[in-house]
Amino acid sequence: MLMTVRTTRVTFPVPMLVRPKRVEPQVLILLISFAVLLAINTPVAIAIGLCTLLALLSLGDVPANYVIAQRMSKGIASFPLLAIPFFILAGMLMGEGGMARRLIDLAGMLVGRFQGGLAYVSTLTCMMFGAISGSATAAVSSVGGMMIPEMERKGFSKEFSVAITTTAATTGLLIPPSNVMIVYAVVAGDVSVAAMFVGGILPGLLVGVCLMAVVWLVQQTRRTRTVTHHVPSEMSDQSTAVGLRRALFGALPSLLLIVIVLAGILGGAFSATEASAIAVLYAFTMAVLVYREVAWRSLPDMLLRTGIMTSVVFLLISTSQAMSWLLAYQNIPQNIANAMLQVSDNRVVILLVINVILLVVGTFMDMTPAVLIFTPIFLPIVTKLGMTHVQYGIVMIANLCIGLCTPPVGTCLFVGCSVGKTSIARVTRSIIPFFIAMLIALLAITYLPGLSLWLPKFFRLAV
Repeated sequence: MLMTVRTTRVTFPVPMLVRPKRVEPQVLILLISFAVLLAINTPVAIAIGLCTLLALLSLGDVPANYVIAQRMSKGIASFPLLAIPFFILAGMLMGEGGMARRLIDLAGMLVGRFQGGLAYVSTLTCMMFGAISGSATAAVSSVGGMMIPEMERKGFSKEFSVAITTTAATTGLLIPPSNVMIVYAVVAGDVSVAAMFVGGILPGLLVGVCLMAVVWLVQQTRRTRTVTHHVPSEMSDQSTAVGLRRALFGALPSLLLIVIVLAGILGGAFSATEASAIAVLYAFTMAVLVYREVAWRSLPDMLLRTGIMTSVVFLLISTSQAMSWLLAYQNIPQNIANAMLQVSDNRVVILLVINVILLVVGTFMDMTPAVLIFTPIFLPIVTKLGMTHVQYGIVMIANLCIGLCTPPVGTCLFVGCSVGKTSIARVTRSIIPFFIAMLIALLAITYLPGLSLWLPKFFRLAV
C-alpha cells in the first residue's frame, strides 16, 4: 500500500509505514552512530542528521533522502521560531549597549549594602542581565568581566567569584524572554510561548534566591574571612537618595524591555514573535540612540553574528525534528514510557529518575539539542503522570541549566573560568554549594506545580 508524500513541487510515492511492535535494529544504528559521531567531535547538529539518515537508510523500504528532507523542512516551518533571531539580535544590542554597568549600579543600590554585598550584586545583576539578553553566556562574560575582578580586589576568592557568577547567569534562561522556551514550545507542540514565558518567572526567581542563600550561609560560616567592604567604590553614593534615583534612571530603560514584551503578549497586543521584533526596535533605540554605546559601524557585524547563531539553532531544530519522527515511528517514546511505568508507578520516583537522566545528559550535551532530543521521549511519560506540558518544560530547562555549569560541556563554566583566568579544577570546590542550591530549587520546581503554573493560570493562559 502506498501513501503520497508531498513536497513543494514534486510528489514522491513512499511505502505506507507501519509502526513496528518491537525495537528494531535501526534504533541500535541510530544510537551507536550518534555516540560514535559525538566521540569524534562531530558537531551535534551534523551528528543528529547523519545518524538519522543512516537509520532511515537501513529501513530499506523508505526513501530516506525524501523523508529526512521533508521532515527537516517541516521542522523549521514554524511561525514562533521567527522570534529566535530577533531575540538574539535584541540580546546582542542590549548586551553591548552598556546595560551591564547600569544593572550593576542598580543591584549595588538594592543589595550591595549587606555583608558580602558584592556577591549579592553579582547574582542579582546576572538575573536581570540574563533575562534581558536571553543568554547565560553573555551574562557571564559581560557581568563577570566587571564583577569577578572587582570581587577579587575586595577580598573574595577568585574561585568563589567565578562560581557565583556562572551559576547565577543561568537564571536568565528561566526568566523571560528565553529562546530555549520557544524551542521547547515548538518541539512539544500546542504549547503557548506566552505560558512558558510567564511560567518561568517564579522558578527563575527561586533559583536566584537559593543562590543568594548560599552566599549568606558562606558569610555566616566564614566570618573571619568575609569581606567588610560591601560595594565597589564607584557605588559609594548609592545609599543616598541621589544614588537611588541615578541607578533607577540608568537601569530602568533596560528593564522595561521585559515589561514591554510580557505586557504586550499578555495584553493581546502582539504575539511572542511580534514581541521579538519590537524588542529589537527597543534595544536598537536604547543601545544606539539613547545610550550611544553601540556604533552604527558595529551593526553589520551584529547582524552577521545573529545570522550565524540562528543558522546553528535552526539546523539543530531541523535535524532533531527528523530524529524525533524516526523515534516516534519506532515507538521509542512509548516503549520507554511503558518500561519506566512498569518499573514503578510512583510519580515521585519516576520524576526523580527523569531528573537524574537529564542531569547526566546536561553534563555532556548543550541545552538546545538536549531539549530537542529528550522532549519527545519524556513528554509522554510525564503526561501520563499528570504533569502539564508547561511545567515539564520549566523543569527540563531548570535541570539543563545546571548542566551549563558542569564539565565537560559546561558552556557557562568555561566562559566564567576564562573571564576569571582560573581553571575548572580550582572552581569545582567553590561551585559545589551552588550546585546543591540549584538542585534544591529543581526539586521544588518538579514537585510543586504551583511554582510554574500559578502565574499562567492567573493570566488565564493554557498550561
